[in-house]
Amino acid sequence: MRKFFLIVLLVALLATLGLAKVKIQFWHAMGGWRIALLQEMAEEFMAQNPDIEVEVQYTGGYGDTINKLNVAVQSNTAPHVVQGYDIATQMLIDGQIAVPMQDLIDKDPDFDINTFLPQVLNYYKVNGKLYCMPFNSSNPILYYNKTLFKKAGLDPNKPPRTFEELIEYAKKLTIRDEKGNIIQAGITWNLHSWFFEQFMAVQNAPLVDNNNGRTGRPTKAVFNSEAGLRFFKLWYDLTKNGYMINTKVHDWTGARNLFISQKVAMLISSTSDVRLMVDSSKENGFELGTAFLPRPKDAESGGVAIGGGSLWIIAGHPKEEIDAAWRFVKFMAEPEQQIKWHKGTGYFPVRKDAIETLLASGYYSENPHNLTAILQLLLSTQNYNTNGAIIGAFAEVRSIVENYVQKMLNGDMTPEEALAAAEREATKAIREYEGY
Repeated sequence: MRKFFLIVLLVALLATLGLAKVKIQFWHAMGGWRIALLQEMAEEFMAQNPDIEVEVQYTGGYGDTINKLNVAVQSNTAPHVVQGYDIATQMLIDGQIAVPMQDLIDKDPDFDINTFLPQVLNYYKVNGKLYCMPFNSSNPILYYNKTLFKKAGLDPNKPPRTFEELIEYAKKLTIRDEKGNIIQAGITWNLHSWFFEQFMAVQNAPLVDNNNGRTGRPTKAVFNSEAGLRFFKLWYDLTKNGYMINTKVHDWTGARNLFISQKVAMLISSTSDVRLMVDSSKENGFELGTAFLPRPKDAESGGVAIGGGSLWIIAGHPKEEIDAAWRFVKFMAEPEQQIKWHKGTGYFPVRKDAIETLLASGYYSENPHNLTAILQLLLSTQNYNTNGAIIGAFAEVRSIVENYVQKMLNGDMTPEEALAAAEREATKAIREYEGY
């Protein structure tokens, strides 16, 4: 009898081991409707991989997620996969907390990195090595209200292409009541340094030395230039003349709502908002237009830099968990998942084959606003300036720029003074990070 019970126990134990799942954690920074979409994608992965369980957790915005990751690494409770934002790339590499994606790719003969858009890879490759998996890539585009354009006597099929036209259009689209109060402004974007960075790239200008940190560690900021001053002056002039409504720092929702409620006629925001803007324009009864970012008439032509985030596999976990994390990351980068993510958000696919599939299906003929984002990227010049800067102290540099933009908009400093001061402080932050 005792032998029988031992056999039953052994069978039960083996069965349990056979059914045991490898559990991994996935931390992400996608709020709103994107939370449910990522959960749905993870559940699809688990259905296809019943031996792996993925715990999906929204951990706040990008900055909050990175801060929580740093704490978790110190306490040995780090997740397996983390969505990191673009500007954390150098900092995460320096921290040596991740398994370089290139190492996993090189060991996997079935994975073809050449199917990815070179424009995306150009950002995330540092010294020729890929450290993370591109996932949600974006850049800013101009959203505009064609209905309000018509009311203002503007051609709804001719959005502003230069800074000069942007000011002209914003003036015509700004409406005041009999007391001079603004009841409709021309444009808005939220107070975020990302827009400054993008408009530097649009003018083919760098943010830091050593080719934007691409051919050597940066030693100083170099954005106190003609290109930097053009954008600071544009922001200042639009605000001073009442053609622009400014939001609080990083208030993406506030800027979007101003446009959706038709209190402003133009919005510069992320391509990840395309789905929301398409739906909201229908709900609020206006015709939506999208366009590339304008640039100064006489400025050199550059392009947009990659924004958004990527997936990092965090080191220090058992091999079977790292292997499971790699399978999950590969799944999230597959064409089918990239298409689902693109349709559900507006982030563009990071793979050439996904775009080819969408083109062949006629998707872009029915969804032209999604095409705007991709074409703006594909038509951008590819060089160190448009590949985006690599800065270890990038988050601090952003805060510095935003602080001086606020001082400028509040009238405490001129554009020239604000830009010069921002460059000085940014250089100090870079040198402190690099240990100079």
